[in-house]
Amino acid sequence: MTGLDSTTAPAAVRGDTVRVTPVRPRATLALTSAATAVALMTYTAPMVTLPDTAADLHTPLSAQAWLLNGTPLGLAALLLVAGSLADDHGRRRIFLAGTLALGLTTVLGAFTTTTWQFTLARIAQGAAAAALLASSLGLLVHAFPSPRGRLHATGVWGAFVSGGIAVGPLLAGALPNWRVAYGVLGAAALAVAAAGPRLLAESRAPRGGRPDVLGALTFALALVALIAALTLGRDGWLRTPVGLLLAAAALLVAVFVAVERRAGTPMIDLRLLRRPGFLASSAGGLFTGLAVIGLFSFLPSLLQQALGLSPLATAWLFLLWSGLSFTVALQVKHVAGRVPPRLQLALGFALHALAVVTMLGAVGSGSWTRTLPGLVIGGVGSGLLNGALPLLAVESVPRERAAMGSGAQQTFRYVGSCAGVALTIALATSAGSPAGGANTALLVSAGLAAAGAVSVLVLRGE
Repeated sequence: MTGLDSTTAPAAVRGDTVRVTPVRPRATLALTSAATAVALMTYTAPMVTLPDTAADLHTPLSAQAWLLNGTPLGLAALLLVAGSLADDHGRRRIFLAGTLALGLTTVLGAFTTTTWQFTLARIAQGAAAAALLASSLGLLVHAFPSPRGRLHATGVWGAFVSGGIAVGPLLAGALPNWRVAYGVLGAAALAVAAAGPRLLAESRAPRGGRPDVLGALTFALALVALIAALTLGRDGWLRTPVGLLLAAAALLVAVFVAVERRAGTPMIDLRLLRRPGFLASSAGGLFTGLAVIGLFSFLPSLLQQALGLSPLATAWLFLLWSGLSFTVALQVKHVAGRVPPRLQLALGFALHALAVVTMLGAVGSGSWTRTLPGLVIGGVGSGLLNGALPLLAVESVPRERAAMGSGAQQTFRYVGSCAGVALTIALATSAGSPAGGANTALLVSAGLAAAGAVSVLVLRGE
């Protein structure tokens, strides 16, 4: 079959008859949502096990950002190229390869014994998760071609993003240690990968040409240089290595733009930057990573150390935030017809800013109850963000480039996450006391959320 969004048959050939795997919308939604939840569980599991993992691997404080940033680094570096590969060479194929790789790399992560081994495993997990996340929305757009169906599917998928964030820390905290948690999550990913060939239909929107390897390489190197600079910056922002890394990141970004302008099949079509909807989707992803994911990736560890909470107790506490996020994201589809995704994003950012302001002083208060109002308000805000972002991502690009649009938005999300984690740890650990550092990180997060709200409001739709 041919066309902008063709369906192909991975099935067996018997004589002259080709068995085509039918499109199964409900099965596609269930499988992509399950894989997404597992990927996010793997992403968030270290939030409550960071102290134990760092102690087990003998990781110094200055290097702990890498324990958290490995997965988002792999995600951010590969999401764009994964989305383009999925559209051009088969969304089902890329999804299954990513899910299988996630299972294998997560299991391998359970056996690491040093910081650099664990970090490399986490980067590999992020790269695998990039493949399944970028292709998921492409599979859903193909399985749900009508606007109403797409609204329902992206709403459910966004809710499972929140669901994975909610369950990951809880699972990690409930199991005997972080190694067992990684083994369980790896097995779950492998189970999803095993079910995929029977339930998913292939789809693609081929453009021809070769994969944009040079673009992927320059973008990945730029991101590594940026995150390394932010991680090293906590020991002094004016040091020569930090300046050189920032300069290298800027130069590599310029090279990436030049490569994309000349590539026959670029990772990202730079003409999309003229679309306000695409810019709003990208800004929404970036500030979600900077303000929300960056703060909440390290805040559980900070509260454990300051308040003496166990990993499981911390996971239950943060389930209030992530559970509300899941519930709200699941309901967003009911209001999307009346409230545009851009306005939902602005409200989500505003609620996050309000939430973190209410948590000022919580780390030094000596009581976990001081965090409750902020976790409730922040959970509602996060749910609005997770519900609106996937719909805006697929609506801001042509239908046949859905996986690329998803990859682009999520790339900005995890670039922001990498930078946000490094910035949060730098701010939280550079003050004279944990309470003072936490307050500074909270204020910066509120400011970034406010900037996110303004940016998506200014970028009006076409």
